[in-house]
Amino acid sequence: MRIVLDAMGSDDYPVPDVAGAVLAAREWGDEIILVGREDAIRQELDGQDTAGLKLEIVHASQVIEMKDEPAWAAREKTDSSMHVGTALVRDGQADAYVTAGNTGGVLAVATLYTLRRIAGVKRPALAPIMPFPAGHVVMVDIGANADCTPEFLRQFAVMGDVYARAVLGRDNPRVALLSNGEESSKGNSLVKETHKLLANMGLNFVGNLEPKEILAFEADVVVVDGFSGNVFLKTLEATAKMLTGVIRDEIKASPLTAVGGLLAKPAFRRVGKQLDPSEVGGVPLLGVDGVVIIGHGRSDAHAIKNAIRQARKAVQGGVVEAIRQGIQA
Repeated sequence: MRIVLDAMGSDDYPVPDVAGAVLAAREWGDEIILVGREDAIRQELDGQDTAGLKLEIVHASQVIEMKDEPAWAAREKTDSSMHVGTALVRDGQADAYVTAGNTGGVLAVATLYTLRRIAGVKRPALAPIMPFPAGHVVMVDIGANADCTPEFLRQFAVMGDVYARAVLGRDNPRVALLSNGEESSKGNSLVKETHKLLANMGLNFVGNLEPKEILAFEADVVVVDGFSGNVFLKTLEATAKMLTGVIRDEIKASPLTAVGGLLAKPAFRRVGKQLDPSEVGGVPLLGVDGVVIIGHGRSDAHAIKNAIRQARKAVQGGVVEAIRQGIQA
């Protein structure tokens, strides 16, 4: 397998990006193509043990930075690591593209300039694997499309079903619609109209679910418009951060609880690992004509390696072709 990694992606590029590529190449033996400013990549590789690893560098003179306005950067920075990297996938020279860069930039470059959409797909969608304690859930969409139609959400359901089968190994994924109540009569007009579509298209549709049922793992795939999905995701992140801070403060409040906290530290560490998004690594951009995985800008080497793992699973599972067939069905 040949995986393209945007070496200019993360907030601290190219340090974690290159280190993550080395980890991935060592673990799976695939060829990793590092795209970006060649001198910076070579300088970072000089400090790594790369003996026997399949690592290639492809130069790209420009970088789409986190601060760049996506549409402008995609139009003006045509020799960016995003353009060059996704073009390698488009041209059949690589199997997947991974970046921890500007999400809007990746969306614009891949959709408008290089890979384009799979025929029939109305809108590409971001579909993270949410690491809840009860089980992993695919959520589609979490930010690529703030304004959606029922047809967009119908396609999100198809793409989420394909991804859950390919990457999570679910034989018959339970597909749900995020709503403010379980009854089919609940929700806004978008949810109600989408419910009618999903109930009559052959998926294992389990109906509307509220957030508490999603956290309890009552679905494998959750369909939602990008605005609500993004709010849901950021609320979860903020709640987890707040609870972690409260627990830490209360543990330190007295000598007795401090001792208890010390004894419970291994358990806290295990919980943290279960909920750590870096264990998943990246989010697929479903609907473009090629495997694209987007990691967080704060990704470290471990997260970059796991994002590459997600790309490998998507390639092995034939996600792009399965979405193509599902959309045309």
